[in-house]
Amino acid sequence: MSVHRFDTTTVLPIARDEAWRFFSDPRNLARITPPEMGFVITSDVPEHVYTGLMITYRVRPMFNIPVTWVTEITSVVDGDRFVDEQRVGPYAMWHHEHHFREIPGGVEMRDIVHYALPFGPVGDLVERWLVGPQVRSIFAYRRRVLRDVCAAATAWGARVATIISSTPFPRPTTTAWPASSPAPS
Repeated sequence: MSVHRFDTTTVLPIARDEAWRFFSDPRNLARITPPEMGFVITSDVPEHVYTGLMITYRVRPMFNIPVTWVTEITSVVDGDRFVDEQRVGPYAMWHHEHHFREIPGGVEMRDIVHYALPFGPVGDLVERWLVGPQVRSIFAYRRRVLRDVCAAATAWGARVATIISSTPFPRPTTTAWPASSPAPS
């Protein structure tokens, strides 16, 4: 079994506390997950994560097959970072670190994911051809949605957290991010 690493950074023109409010609220995860994954939280969740929080989901990661996923929040440093780890689900191992760093003009959000698939060498082939590209696609979708919301909030003179929590979530477009900002990677 190989352990794979995915590391991505997203820069948004919002305050760190605003980003933290959004990401530390588990109810928002469905809003930034591609709709074709059929992501639904099946447990009651609080407004903010805390160490020891268990969250159950139903997701359709491949071929529209429903899978139960149970996540435990194993570490929280308020306003700075938190970690979720899969306890039950499709991976042999899943460890996801969420980091938030204030930078001039906004926040840098860094996701570091270590994961492994079951089934040894077969799992490694599945990772290379299916799972790895899907993980990258999920985070690219997330980045587009967040940038669109931030661009809309800036245009409307509104706070991102208010828009995110009070309106239906807009689907991403390719033109909403200002040209002077870093391009998506």
